[in-house]
Amino acid sequence: MSMDIDIGISGKDRKKIAEGLSRLLADTYTVYLKTHNFHWNVTGPMFQTLHVMFMTQYNELWLATDLIAERIRALGFPAPGTYTEFGKLTSIKETVGVPKAEEMIRLLVEGNEAVARTAREVFPIVEKANDQPTADLLTQRMQIHEKTAWMLRSLLEK
Repeated sequence: MSMDIDIGISGKDRKKIAEGLSRLLADTYTVYLKTHNFHWNVTGPMFQTLHVMFMTQYNELWLATDLIAERIRALGFPAPGTYTEFGKLTSIKETVGVPKAEEMIRLLVEGNEAVARTAREVFPIVEKANDQPTADLLTQRMQIHEKTAWMLRSLLEK
């Protein structure tokens, strides 16, 4: 027998928030996978810089997936955790083949911006529901993805 959840957020609001966080988790995982893929496959004169930078980024993303999934669980819902579920929930397209280094950077800028947009979309329901822990998580995720996008974008300056 499971206990009811009584944390001051209605079941309906918890469900909406968990659905939004599930989309955020799917986007985060998709960018994680793309970043790890590019870390393995990057070549060219920027190899060392990008190889190390991508590793830092995918490690941060990997840890973020846990924070997001655990928040979904704390709200009382199962976290999505399969490629099939992520494929349905994500707003980010998979990359086919192995792009050149500059295209990898461009794709990761787009991916990080997409995650920031998803986090921002979830924010109004979270604020309305007075869910500060999720608001804090979303704020941190937006900050990290916006900063990452800026750093990657800076590499494309000529």
